[in-house]
Amino acid sequence: MNIDRRGVLQGGAGLLAWLASLKTVAGAQEHPTQHETPRKPQSQKSSAPQPKGGSVTLKTPDIPKLPYKLENGVKVFDLVAEPVKRDFIPGKAFDVWGYNGSMPGPTIEVTEGDHVRILFRNKLPEATTVHWHGLEVPIEMDGVPAISQPLVLPGETYTYEFTLHQNGTFFYHSHMAMQEMMGMIGLFIIHPKESYKPRVDKDFGLILQEWAILPNNTIPNTLSMEFNWLTINGKAGPATTPLIVKLGDRVRIRFVNLGMDHHPMHLHGNQFYVTGTEGGRVPEPLWYPENTVIVGVAQARNIEFEAKYPGDWMLHCHLPHHMMNQMVSMVGPMAHVGSGMHTGMGMEEGMGMMRQGSALSEEHGPAMGRGMGMTTREKPTSSMVGMEMGEKHEHGEKTKHEEKSEHQERHEHQGPMTMMGEKEERKRVPGFPQDMWMPMDESVVKPETYGLAPDWSGAVTGMMTLVRVLPPKIYEKVISLMWDP
Repeated sequence: MNIDRRGVLQGGAGLLAWLASLKTVAGAQEHPTQHETPRKPQSQKSSAPQPKGGSVTLKTPDIPKLPYKLENGVKVFDLVAEPVKRDFIPGKAFDVWGYNGSMPGPTIEVTEGDHVRILFRNKLPEATTVHWHGLEVPIEMDGVPAISQPLVLPGETYTYEFTLHQNGTFFYHSHMAMQEMMGMIGLFIIHPKESYKPRVDKDFGLILQEWAILPNNTIPNTLSMEFNWLTINGKAGPATTPLIVKLGDRVRIRFVNLGMDHHPMHLHGNQFYVTGTEGGRVPEPLWYPENTVIVGVAQARNIEFEAKYPGDWMLHCHLPHHMMNQMVSMVGPMAHVGSGMHTGMGMEEGMGMMRQGSALSEEHGPAMGRGMGMTTREKPTSSMVGMEMGEKHEHGEKTKHEEKSEHQERHEHQGPMTMMGEKEERKRVPGFPQDMWMPMDESVVKPETYGLAPDWSGAVTGMMTLVRVLPPKIYEKVISLMWDP
C-alpha cells in the first residue's frame, strides 16, 4: 500500500483517508513476531535526571546517555575510550572506536552552572586525549596533546574538571585526527538555567558521520577522501530510528557534523528556523527560515519548527551520494574507451587535480575508489546493484515487485520507455542502472517504525531518517510500544 501523503493531505477528506490507511497498517502489526518485540529505546535508558529550568530532556536515538554521580555538588562522569563494534545496518558490523561501548559516544547532558568532573580512561591501543568542542574551559582542560596536557597513554587515566557557564549544543571528540575518523565523538549538551523561549515539546540530537569501508572489510579507511557509508547517530538508513513527534508539538533538532564533508540537511514538508550554532543560541531577531540547512564540518546547527502537518517526513542530507549505502564513485555504465574503469586512483586524480596530459586523455577518465585502495579495473556500475524488479530469485519464485512490474509493463503505454520491459532492452538504455529499489522492512522493525507504509525502508538509505508527525491516537500507540518492557 503506497500512500502519496502530500496529495491526500490537501483536504479534510484526504486527512481521514490517511488516518484510515494508518489504522489498516497498524492493524496488521497488532501482534508483532518475536523479533519485533517492542523495547524501550536505548536513548531512554539513561539514569540522567530531567534538566533544570523546565528544559525538555534531549532524545538521542540509537545513542545512550552517560550517567553521572553527584559528589559534593559535582557531577562526576566516567568516560572510557575503547574499540567498538557497530552495526550500521543489520548484518553490517564494523570495527570503529568510541566511548563506553558506544559509537558515537554516549551523550553528556548537563545544565548551565554545573561543575563537572570527567574521569577519563584510555582503553585504546594508542595514546589519545579528549577535546571539549566549543566549551570555554581552562587551557589545561582543552584536550590538545602536548600543548595543553600530556598524552593519555593506553591504560592511563586523566581527570577533566571545569564549571559550565555556557548553554547550547556542543560536543566532545578525540584531538587525534585519524581517531576522529574512527568515530570518536559524542554530544555535550548544556541546557540553559531557564528554558529557551519559545519552549519546545521535543528535543533531538543527531550526529552526522561518513565512512570509507571496502567490501568484505570491517575497518574504516581513515585516509580516504571518498565515503561510501553515511550515518546518523551511528546508523545508516533504514536502520536509523525515526524521530517520533505528536501533531502540534514544537520541535528542536540539533545537528553536529564531524567528518570531511558539509551536509545540507533537508526536512520535507516543513519550514524551520535556524536557532543555534556550535557557539550557542542565536538571538531571535536573527532567526531565518529554511527547509535545508548546511551543517559544516565541526559545526552544530539547531533548527526549530511547529509540527503542523501529519505525515512521515524525510529528513536527510541532500548530497545525492550521501543518500546511498555502500556505493562507489560511478553509478551506471558510461560510454568509455577501454575495457573498464580505473579503480584505486590517488587522491589528486579522484578530486580532478591534473598534473600532466590532456583533460580528455584515458588516464584522466572516470575512476572509482578514490583513495579507497582498490587497484583493478572494474565495470562502471554501482555496487548497490542487486536484483532488478521483475527478476526471479535463485529458486524460481517471483520477487515481491514482479507482479506489479509485469502489470505496469503490459498496461502502461505512456511513452517509449514503457516498451522496454524486457531485461535486455533495459540494459541498452544509456546510464542504466542507477537507483535500485531494495526494501528491508522486516530487518529494521522497531516500535518507532510502527504503522509505516509497506516497503518504506526502500526510500530511506544513507544519511536519512524520518520525522514522524503523528495524530494523538497513533502517537500514543507508538509511545506505548517504545516503553513496553
